This record gives sequence, C-alpha cells and structure tokens, in this order.
Amino acid sequence: MQSFIIEGGHPLQGTIKPQGAKNEALQIICATLLTDEPVIVNNIPNILDINNLIILLQDIGVEVSKLEKSKYSFCAKNLNIDYLSSKEFVQKCSQLRGSVLMIGPLLTRFGKAVVAKPGGDKIGRRRLDTHFLGFKKLGSTFCHNDSNDTFEIHTPGNKRLKGTYMVLDEASVTGTANIIMAAVLAEGKTTIYNAACEPYIQQLCKMLNSMGAKISGIASNLLTIEGVEKLHGTEHTVLPDMIEVGSFIGMAAMVGKGIKIEGVSRENLGVIVDSFRLLGVRIEETDDDLFIPEQHYYLVESFIDGTIMTISDAPWPGLTPDLISVLLVVATQARGSVLFHQKMFESRLFFVDKLIDMGAQIILCDPHRAVVVGHDHQKRLRAQRMTSPDIRAGIALLIAALSAEGTSTIANIAQIDRGYEDIESRLNALGARITRINQ
Repeated sequence: MQSFIIEGGHPLQGTIKPQGAKNEALQIICATLLTDEPVIVNNIPNILDINNLIILLQDIGVEVSKLEKSKYSFCAKNLNIDYLSSKEFVQKCSQLRGSVLMIGPLLTRFGKAVVAKPGGDKIGRRRLDTHFLGFKKLGSTFCHNDSNDTFEIHTPGNKRLKGTYMVLDEASVTGTANIIMAAVLAEGKTTIYNAACEPYIQQLCKMLNSMGAKISGIASNLLTIEGVEKLHGTEHTVLPDMIEVGSFIGMAAMVGKGIKIEGVSRENLGVIVDSFRLLGVRIEETDDDLFIPEQHYYLVESFIDGTIMTISDAPWPGLTPDLISVLLVVATQARGSVLFHQKMFESRLFFVDKLIDMGAQIILCDPHRAVVVGHDHQKRLRAQRMTSPDIRAGIALLIAALSAEGTSTIANIAQIDRGYEDIESRLNALGARITRINQ
C-alpha cells in the first residue's frame, strides 16, 4: 500500500491545468463499444479507474492504441462476447464501478450483457435500479447465474431493443448514460424523462450524434432518441474535470499565494465557482481561466434573513456531491459557520472524524449533515496520520494536510489515484512538499 507524506504549511503559487474529466471519460470510452469503426478520444486522464477500464475493454477484444499523451483510438470490431461470462471478467468488474457503463452498449449491440456487483468508493448505498428499470422498459430480460452470482441481461430473442417512453425514478447520471447508449440502437423512438443533464451527459449525446445517433433535447431533462441501425466512428475531446477544478479552488483558498487554473471550460462549471464564493473565497474569471488570489481571510455569507449558510448537493445544475468534501474542508478556516447537507450518500461525511482529530470545529449531526465553525485562520489544523476512504474524501484530506501544522501521512492513496492524475508532482510544482512512499 502506498501513502503520502505531506509537510504542511508551504504556500502554493503558480499555474495548474485540470486533467480530462474522469466521469465523462468513463462514459465516452464505454460508448466506443457501440460501433465496429475506430473512435478517437482526446484528453483522457491517466488515472487508475480509466486505465483499468481500458484494460477491461482490451480483455474483451477492443483494439486500443495510444496515439499520443491523453489521445487514444478504440476499435470494437472483433469482440469476444463469451468472455463476459468468465470468472476473470466478473472479478474485474466487481473492482471497477465504471464497468457498469459497458452494459448498455453491449446489450443493444450484441443482445447480451453480464452484470457483476460493481466496485468503487465506499460512500454508502449506490443502487443500480435506475439502469435496470430502464433496460427492462426497453424490453430486456434478466436471469440470475448462481454459479458466479451475476445477472445476465438479454434482448428479446437476442433481437433489437424496443424504443419506449420512460420516466426515470431518479436523475442518475450513470443510469441516464447507460440507457441513452442502449436506446441509440433500439428499434423506434425512446423518450427519457427526468434524465440527468450534466455537461458529461451532454458530451456523450453530442459524441453519439456525431456517430450517427439521433438524440434531441440535449441539456434538458427530457431526451428523445430515434433509434438507428448502425453507428460509425468519430473523434471526441473530453472536457476538463470540474471536480479537479473545484479541488484546486479549495487548495488555493486554503494555502494559495495566487493560483491560476487554466482552461477550465467555465460554461460547464455550473454553480461550482459561486458555491466557493458563498464561503467568501475570492475568484477572478478571465477568458477560460480562473485566478484565486491569496486569501488572508474569507467571510461566509448568510442568507437574506440572517440564518446560517447552508450548502447542499443537488442534481445538475445544482452542486455536485463530489465537491461537498472539499468545500467542507475550506469552511474549517472560514470566518463564520456553515451547515453542509450531503443528500445523496449516507457515508460520505464520515471522514470529518479525521478533520476533528486535526482540530477542526465540526459537529456531525447525522450521516447527511455537518456544521462547520470556521477558525478564520486564527488556528491551524494539526498534522495527523489518516487513511483515504474514497476519492473525494482523499483529496479533501490532502488539502487539509497541506494547510496543517506539521507532517501528515495519508494511507490508501490508491483511492486518490483513481481520480487524480500524478497529483503530487503537479502540486509539488506549485510549492507543495508531498512524498509518495511504499508501506
């Protein structure tokens, strides 16, 4: 197991560029299974989850070529569908949550897919019902394989799925993506209401349209898909990762002496920038860049009626739940108090125990809510030995350690590597002192 040793208290200064978006890349790479022609994808991040997904595609026969840094070609012409039922495939899927996005493309193109319980962050229950209810609406059938504890999904008579009208039980991003990919090759028209409309879903729809799909209503929660018989190749560029942009804003607020975040795709950030401004963080916007000047203090805003500021996650265009952890850490040094309400995952706030051990003033009200009373930079956090429970808590703990007094250790940093490319080298270039060690 690898760990980070972080010497806190060193200010960060300079320019940093966000990687390609992890969540978009997972969808886009799986969408290459929908055609037997080459698909070129630019700006793919070199992170653990993406690399494992690429290996998984290669295992089933996808020809993958690395054309240059962050640029790959995928050709799913000759696939070994029988491999889907192997123990090796099932085991790999169980270690990678992104593998669930392969189901829609495989089901609609080949009439069969295998579902293993996917892995990923340990942040509470993350049900897959939205995916499977959508596939069932399109006409697929399920059967349980007792020998390897998987579900096999089939199209009716191994023929094409049938387009239909559906209302999703929740605006699930991966559920919407999976159903879209299944519907593009279905027979007839599919209407998806209460669809997620995140920028990454918009990107997926635009890429599929460039491959010959017929999707309308993009950027809304009502999508209409006219099924086509075949898709062709294309070239696509992944957006900058909005979660990494938010993480860098948090670092700049806590320990920055002036940090420029370059090429952020501002029109796709939604309320992220304004959410940090609610904590009093000053952010300057120029062209497609953000500049966060040194923050000697930041004053939490209050509502018009004077009540305590509440920050909560919500489906797009609301605040992504992936940034609640980062905002919470930033609030520990704010001037004022904030209530954080994490609605979607019941275990995501449990990492605050580690911040409390570092000296943060936090009251964990229940699994979904925490009150933070800021130190106003009058009292620094203390260094601690910690373990990263998931990707986003891991980066939040790293930000806390960068601002802390003394030297901290964060174990299980494979969780951070799943979502952040070469993070220690990029931050060390700004003035951080982070060392990776084997334990």
